[in-house]
Amino acid sequence: MIADTVNIRFLGKQDYLSCWQAMKEFTNQRLSETIDEIWILEHAPIFTQGQNGKPEHVLAAGDIPVLSIDRGGQVTYHGPGQLIAYTLIDVKRKKMNVRELVTAIENSMIQLLKAFKIEATAKCEAPGVYVNNKKIGSVGLRIRRGCSYHGLALNVEMDLEPFTRINPCGYKALEMTQIADFKKQTSLAETGLELIECLSANLGYTKHNILNKPFFE
Repeated sequence: MIADTVNIRFLGKQDYLSCWQAMKEFTNQRLSETIDEIWILEHAPIFTQGQNGKPEHVLAAGDIPVLSIDRGGQVTYHGPGQLIAYTLIDVKRKKMNVRELVTAIENSMIQLLKAFKIEATAKCEAPGVYVNNKKIGSVGLRIRRGCSYHGLALNVEMDLEPFTRINPCGYKALEMTQIADFKKQTSLAETGLELIECLSANLGYTKHNILNKPFFE
């Protein structure tokens, strides 16, 4: 069944604006029989400001660009060493509501981290995934025509300094963490493959098709 199948694309390093436009185009053009997709990638340094984002949460962007986009939530940072998974899902066909989709994505990150022997939790009042009250994974979505795009960002092994230039997700003094703080010798490729397994299980996919080689430069 179409609803049980997902196509996986490993895209490596991608310019944020081009990728955002591609997500919107995919969503606008998809049909009822279009197979869902998950895109695994990383971005060059950028701050993205959600639809309800407040300018005061950007404290000192410096040389990192700030882009206002159409997902929910406040400001966050993307950069090398952070694993991005964009979930292009026909939510209506899946018979899920937004909260159920967010929970499935959060649970996927929690299960991945547990496999790495990292205990993580979610917070109903502040979407995302946390380890010892430090944020390690973020979720931001847009629903259009009954379908989702954008997705999750999981900190793997990156420079966390840019997060100090903002109030991450609109929360003052929110500290960030990453997998490398707990597990050495990890990689985006390894983490991406683990994440696909977790997302497939939590989103009810019994078959996933990897459409290209899972690698990162």
